[in-house]
Amino acid sequence: MHSHVLSEQLADCRADLEEFGVHFDVWFSERSLYDTGMVARAVAALEQSGHIYVQDGAKWFSSTAFGDEKDRVVQRENGIYTYFASDIAYHLNKFERGFDKVIDVWGADHHGYIPRVRGALSAAGADASRLEVTLVQFVSLFRDGQKVSMSTRSGEYVTLRQLRAEVGNDACRFFYMLRKCDQALDFDLDLAKSQSNDNPVYYVQYAHARICSVLAQWDGDAAELAGTDLSPLQNEREFALCARLAEFPDLIQQAARDHAPHALAFYLKDLAGDFHSWYNAERVLVDDPAVRRARLALALATRQVLQNGLSLLGVSQPVSM
Repeated sequence: MHSHVLSEQLADCRADLEEFGVHFDVWFSERSLYDTGMVARAVAALEQSGHIYVQDGAKWFSSTAFGDEKDRVVQRENGIYTYFASDIAYHLNKFERGFDKVIDVWGADHHGYIPRVRGALSAAGADASRLEVTLVQFVSLFRDGQKVSMSTRSGEYVTLRQLRAEVGNDACRFFYMLRKCDQALDFDLDLAKSQSNDNPVYYVQYAHARICSVLAQWDGDAAELAGTDLSPLQNEREFALCARLAEFPDLIQQAARDHAPHALAFYLKDLAGDFHSWYNAERVLVDDPAVRRARLALALATRQVLQNGLSLLGVSQPVSM
């Protein structure tokens, strides 16, 4: 019965995440750490390095030697290993599997857990600098200006599946990206569902759809715009849009280096703003062939960057809205 429930629950979690666009190559069973003796081997490795002592019948890891506020039990006096012991074993197993870098995503309330895990890795002979921990703050949902009450103890909560059903995958993903992971997020459900320029995901997707509409009206071959003379682009809005597009490659590298997808979300908002400002002030399909081609090339380049950025965030790029 237990294995059936576990199987059903995991299948449900997998399906929920896959529908949200989140795919894990490997689902790791904590039980396997015990069944294969990895937890016992991890504690033995700490003992061999001289970082385990016995007190009141329990085995303690001297984590204060590695910056922790107090030493931690890894095996209770009744012989049962603690969660901390299995966490050590799991991270050691990651390195045994050949990972160059391990990036953990934890809730912000687990901040104090970082030094003890890194300390245990160092004590076991692993390179703890290869473990990076990203802390994530909580999300608060708001509807009609009021905070949605949630409490796991009282059974009041909104699941990811319910959130996606209400606002859609695109809004859900984009709104989550609009904050640094270590900043609390106030998720406005009404805003996420609105079709207005105040809704950031709508604002960005609408820029993409607008460009698609212009290119459809033109009905030309986009490949012909390669190598277009851009000298007819002369006004400040065009210069601003070109400058914003030029920032994209460096921004992607920086966001990847800093584990900061929010930087891309903010960039796309700014890019959409630059495009809407230009589009509302200037006609693209003007009579002058040179100006028309230059503006079409600028619009096409903007669409490409919007496509690339939204695709990286796992957000769709509608051709009409």
